[in-house]
Amino acid sequence: MPRKWSPLLIVILTLVVIGLTAQTIGNPIQLIIPVVVLGVIFLLYKFPPRPSKAKPYQKSAARRDGGQTKPKTRKNVPFRVIEGGKDDDNLPKYH
Repeated sequence: MPRKWSPLLIVILTLVVIGLTAQTIGNPIQLIIPVVVLGVIFLLYKFPPRPSKAKPYQKSAARRDGGQTKPKTRKNVPFRVIEGGKDDDNLPKYH
């Protein structure tokens, strides 16, 4: 909460409270959907879904190989510098 309440904030909050009160008295059924949506968003924020520990492609690979999977190895390939063929002598050093 802000330390000092500005007059604009007080007016906006008052109008929000008046609007919610009028909406609840006039047609309370229309408030059910927004309340449910906000409730679901709050629950997903508070308790986010946890991904499963095993990844799907690892499960299928384990089933195909009978549970025996080989660790993947990579070659260590050094990078090579390819010399460019453009002649930079005709261009000025600073543009």
